[in-house]
Amino acid sequence: MIQLAAEIIRRGGLVAFPTETVYGLGADACNAMAVARIFEVKRRPSIDPIIVHVAEPGTEKRYGQFPPAAAALIGRFWPGPLTLVVPRTDRIPPIVTAGLDTVGIRMPDHAAALGLIRAAGGAIAAPSANVFGYVSPTEPAHVAEQLSGRIDLILDGGRCRVGVESTVLSLAGGIPRILRAGGITQEMIENVIGPVAWANGERIRPEAPGQLARHYATRTPLEILCANDVRAQPHAGEQVGLLTLVAPAHPDRYAAVEVLSESGSLREAAANLFAALYRLDRMHLDRLVAYPLVEHGLGIAIMDRLRRCAQADTG
Repeated sequence: MIQLAAEIIRRGGLVAFPTETVYGLGADACNAMAVARIFEVKRRPSIDPIIVHVAEPGTEKRYGQFPPAAAALIGRFWPGPLTLVVPRTDRIPPIVTAGLDTVGIRMPDHAAALGLIRAAGGAIAAPSANVFGYVSPTEPAHVAEQLSGRIDLILDGGRCRVGVESTVLSLAGGIPRILRAGGITQEMIENVIGPVAWANGERIRPEAPGQLARHYATRTPLEILCANDVRAQPHAGEQVGLLTLVAPAHPDRYAAVEVLSESGSLREAAANLFAALYRLDRMHLDRLVAYPLVEHGLGIAIMDRLRRCAQADTG
């Protein structure tokens, strides 16, 4: 199946494939027409850049200009959920980077993804394999539900292990900046290269995927609650779904409850997040509510996704 998927990529087609984070929708990163089809299929705005995926150490230098600090990060975190944003080379067409002079590059930590990239013979440009702005897919069924009949192949690799997208770190001048929280935490990065900063707020023109305020949306409205928030209580006849880290005291109050981790593990919660949102959204409830998680480590990435989901216009 990997050889078939690689042939589709080589001839300009689109393949959904698994990574350790979420399923990606891949095209030949050097084929502008193929990448244009990604934007069309996903209904993705042209200002939102796409990450380039590589499989062999050293090949990243064909597509980006890496500063000295990158070597330590690559040695520690690749393959893995860390995307590095650097000045692009001329091999990468502007459509991939949404016209920016920088490109995000990573090496996924998934055998099928690496096998596909190697067999395709180059780099693969791939955002998440979903309709733009909706919950990211962590299972092949999530991809089929949204994109079946619109892409050439879904490469089934089971459920994604990490469950939230890669951390995006810009090395394109000045102090390194985290553009998107993800599977590699700030503390982990700083243990390798020292202090890093966070990008300030939403940008009209994003430097990396996932920076727009409205993203990762369910069709059912989601509200983030605080302790003892009256909005948590369903009104008479109202069907409300609850998303929570651990089991609630009164689950019978809700039409559906999704517990992200019985043990309170943030790693397990991250892996379960998008699949739980998918299940709640399929139930056609009146609204969804979620209690916030503590914001350290992977909790930062989880809360980033929940806030963007809660801000989304579901109409």
